[in-house]
Amino acid sequence: MNSPPPLRVASLDDTLIERSAPVSGAVADGAVGVAFPRAGEGRSTTATGKRLFAEAIQVAAPGLAQAIVDESDWRHRYPAHLRAQVELMFDKPEETVAIARRGLDTVYRSFEFCRDGAAMPLDLALRAPCAERLYTVTVAGHGKEAPRLEVPYRGERLAGSALVAQLHHWVERGIAEPSFAAAIEAVVARPEWLDLSDWNIAVLGAGAQLNPLATLASWRATLIAVDVPDPKLWHRLIGIARAGNGRVRIPVREGSSADDPRLAELAGADLLTATPQIRNWLVSMPEPLAIGCFAYLDGEAHVRLAVAMDALIADLAALRRNVVPVFLLTPTDCYAVPAPAAERAVNNWAARGAQRVWQEPLRWASRDRLLTPNVQRVLDGPDGFRAGIVDALVLEQGPNYALAKRLQQWRALVARADGLRVSAKVAPITRTQSVLRHRAMRAAYAGAHLFDVEVFEPETASVLMAALLVHDLRIGNGAAVPGAVLAHPLQLFMEGALHSGLWTLPFAPRSALPVAALRGAFS
Repeated sequence: MNSPPPLRVASLDDTLIERSAPVSGAVADGAVGVAFPRAGEGRSTTATGKRLFAEAIQVAAPGLAQAIVDESDWRHRYPAHLRAQVELMFDKPEETVAIARRGLDTVYRSFEFCRDGAAMPLDLALRAPCAERLYTVTVAGHGKEAPRLEVPYRGERLAGSALVAQLHHWVERGIAEPSFAAAIEAVVARPEWLDLSDWNIAVLGAGAQLNPLATLASWRATLIAVDVPDPKLWHRLIGIARAGNGRVRIPVREGSSADDPRLAELAGADLLTATPQIRNWLVSMPEPLAIGCFAYLDGEAHVRLAVAMDALIADLAALRRNVVPVFLLTPTDCYAVPAPAAERAVNNWAARGAQRVWQEPLRWASRDRLLTPNVQRVLDGPDGFRAGIVDALVLEQGPNYALAKRLQQWRALVARADGLRVSAKVAPITRTQSVLRHRAMRAAYAGAHLFDVEVFEPETASVLMAALLVHDLRIGNGAAVPGAVLAHPLQLFMEGALHSGLWTLPFAPRSALPVAALRGAFS
């Protein structure tokens, strides 16, 4: 078999992309911890992102790979290239896992870990001798209540039949997939599943708004909390731990105890700069071990954070088999979506009725940039598998955000193919502080109801996602289980999706966002 032609990077110095691991050496730019690879005199996030996406598909589609390398306006045109990759994976299911594996391999041949003025490949740095260590303090909860699934929603706490009714309402509106409702209903029907005293769950980004720590702390889980040193943050997390009915293991930088008044000041470890210490600490944790990736930072730091979390999962999975990677995937990404959802989007476009009066002129005046169709048609894939392609990427979030979230998809695909149970669920659009800091996104969320897109509050989304995690840990057959047969590898991301309506929307989400933002700005 002929090798694919080498990629040429005209945007850098027109030299061949290096295919070897970075050489350990001195760091002259002051980088510390997980770092983008060096390119000339700096560390280019654009060049790295393009390289990762291009290398991932180089074998399967050399022409598409070269188009990425040649793209001169990556910041604004990356969605088209990411869509092409999803279409490629849909058309070639036999290449899907290989694409993901190749993308991750490129990460570890690219990213460095910088410490004490020297750099080395990240995967080697995790296992290199490290003088610093983390100690463990276990905070036991005082709660005695039995685990119970209650979802806070619009001033109520939904449980039992009321929760099931709301699940069906979301499905009827096209806010969630039927498989999402079925998964939560299974948890409602089996309340004993909620007792997670037999599970250890690492929460990477324990202080993030959209993480299940507070919920799982009331479901008797043993939680392993990881977040940056920040006394205010750890005071809050310790309070959550004590109020729960489980246990929370906390990393501390020197020996301490649960009743030490300095505990919050001693707690925490930075995923970006203390990655080897965190790795060594996690290795000491018992099985079974689920590892949830919930940490978030803005811009290029989000990519480095995603790489750090992925490195921890990859290393732990290589050492033991009873590891479960856990991801909350963003709805604002490009996906192959189930045929019924795609058909609904097509039908919603055709059934706009009187709304065409104002929508078509706006579409025409914007030269097809506003209110364009979400799904052109349902695609017939290999072996009769049918799906649509929904591109919900948001330019305001940028290519670094898209890359960070794509790394999670790649790891989920590879981990499942390697025989691991995986929980990788599309979470809803959520009104988190990180999103609301951006004026345009805040306005778009305020106007989302114009298109029957539902924006969830963090407390609602986090409980629902925790319930989905319980389903994925307990279920004997389904997308999360490696032995279960899927019609297509991408079905992993279709099952249990709570996409807020982006998959059934008549309009391409990016083309509706400015209209929603305009409406929201006035409301």
